[in-house]
Amino acid sequence: MSLPVRPGYEGIGPSRLRLHGGPVLAELRSRFGAEAAAKVLAGEVICADGSVVDVVTELPAGAFIYWYRDLPDEVVVPFDVPVLYRDENIVVVDKPHFLATMPRGGHVVQTALVRLRRALELWELSPAHRLDRLTAGVLVFTARREVRGAYQTMFASGAVSKTYLARSSAGALVEPVELRNRIMKRRGSLQAVVEPGEVNAVTLVEPLGEGLFQLTPSTGRTHQLRVHMNSLGLPIDGDPLYPTVLDVAAGDFSTPLQLLAHRLAFVDPVTGAEREFVSARALG
Repeated sequence: MSLPVRPGYEGIGPSRLRLHGGPVLAELRSRFGAEAAAKVLAGEVICADGSVVDVVTELPAGAFIYWYRDLPDEVVVPFDVPVLYRDENIVVVDKPHFLATMPRGGHVVQTALVRLRRALELWELSPAHRLDRLTAGVLVFTARREVRGAYQTMFASGAVSKTYLARSSAGALVEPVELRNRIMKRRGSLQAVVEPGEVNAVTLVEPLGEGLFQLTPSTGRTHQLRVHMNSLGLPIDGDPLYPTVLDVAAGDFSTPLQLLAHRLAFVDPVTGAEREFVSARALG
């Protein structure tokens, strides 16, 4: 389902909401207040079949509606997103620190996805995988809807070789170590934790000297590399979550997380070509 693009919302898709069921206006007013009610009255809320929600529209539980919610106030992230490679299927960029991969919460326009859609005028651009907002480095987007599934499946299945660099001034390793444990991050918690159970997170950590480490994950849990480094007593420099949650102002770009998605390699699932991309960035 697509809505006509509102001025100022270029590159931003409408929000999709699953309904509890019943009168739509009443439900939106109870869940979101006057903002949602005003959008219904203005004819800006659309059903999945393309019809406009009005004051008498009722829909069953589980039905979806679409609308453009008001954009949050965002601090501009003052760093470029260099393109490392581009063809008809993919766009590979060197994402800076502090820029989210895609819209979520208070980060919408100031995301790699929206900024690239606007800069390249590729409106079907979509991330094949994600990097944390605070992590910099190589990030792959698909350029066409038709190939999106092939690349996303490649990343989800672990068919991509990933190498990260991290800096920690907290100590050193004598030799490489492979960490294998279970990491879980629960809704409402800023930190992920290691807990007993089936292994779902595996990272090889290799010392490179002078506080620099090479990290090779074979899984992709949320905050996996940050949790694993912290568990070794080597929290990554500039990390505002591990070991201690720090309150960092939205516009404070002074202390980037010293974690870089340095290299990606894979066999292109569409063309069969061998691909390798290396970040031009360096850790401070």
